[in-house]
Amino acid sequence: MNRTLGLILTVLGIAMLVWTGFSYTKKEKIVDAGPIQISADREKNVNWPPYVGGIILVVGLVVLVTSKNR
Repeated sequence: MNRTLGLILTVLGIAMLVWTGFSYTKKEKIVDAGPIQISADREKNVNWPPYVGGIILVVGLVVLVTSKNR
């Protein structure tokens, strides 16, 4: 179990170092006046600092190395 968790954290850490965020489009209502509705597409960004990926990578490697082999 610990070996699997370490591998998952390592892969996640590498992915977070390569991609520092993502964006998505959300449809929001601007005007809602009875039968008349006006909406617009808004682009939202989700970003994280690169050191978070590095920390997760190091923790994953530590868990992977210290896990007991069966």
